[in-house]
Amino acid sequence: MAKPQEKVSFVERLKQIGQVFTFTAKQDKWFVPLVAAAVLIPVALTVMAVLLGWGLLWIPVGVLVTLLAVLIVLNLRSNAAMMNVAEGQPGAAASLMENMRGDWRVRPAASSTTQFDMVHVVIGRPGVILLAEGNPQRVRALLGQEKKRLSKVIGNAPLYDYVIGTEEGQLPVRKLRTTMLRLPRNLTGKDVNALDKRLGALMARPQMPKGAIPKNMRPGGKGMRQQRPR
Repeated sequence: MAKPQEKVSFVERLKQIGQVFTFTAKQDKWFVPLVAAAVLIPVALTVMAVLLGWGLLWIPVGVLVTLLAVLIVLNLRSNAAMMNVAEGQPGAAASLMENMRGDWRVRPAASSTTQFDMVHVVIGRPGVILLAEGNPQRVRALLGQEKKRLSKVIGNAPLYDYVIGTEEGQLPVRKLRTTMLRLPRNLTGKDVNALDKRLGALMARPQMPKGAIPKNMRPGGKGMRQQRPR
């Protein structure tokens, strides 16, 4: 089951906003000028309304409009800045999915190689989604292996797969969120829970390492005989 989100205090929320503000200002040269415009324009309109005799009621309205404008600019520009930083970073797709709103069950790097090629498995209302990151040729092979493994337990659940990247036929990180939200809701909440349990059981099974088995680990070997009760 998806873990319930912990409540964040007002002070912690302000700290988070400050961190996002600082990060965005470092990454986006247009952020500070846009914030300045979001503050100055509503303030100027509010002062004009008061001077024209429209009443002091416009002061709190102007303050609220100013705060709203700053938050809109912060949200839009911070998202763009984070997408620019995440582009090409290993594990970026899994990290974005884990922070998306909604019931998304993410298993990062369910399959991977030593060259940082990986396939993330995501379970949600659309079905099972495979997100591959890394070298296009190698991740295609990983995708094929993961599809074959998951076919044993997903039944009739829809299966989607995407290769994350900027080349033709790939899904850019910046479009990942909108692409996921546009997928049809094929499963109910109960279906998602049942599917999550089956996949959890499948991925929890230990896999034998490739290569020769050491003599002391073979059945009937010295290592096994030492474990027999006398």
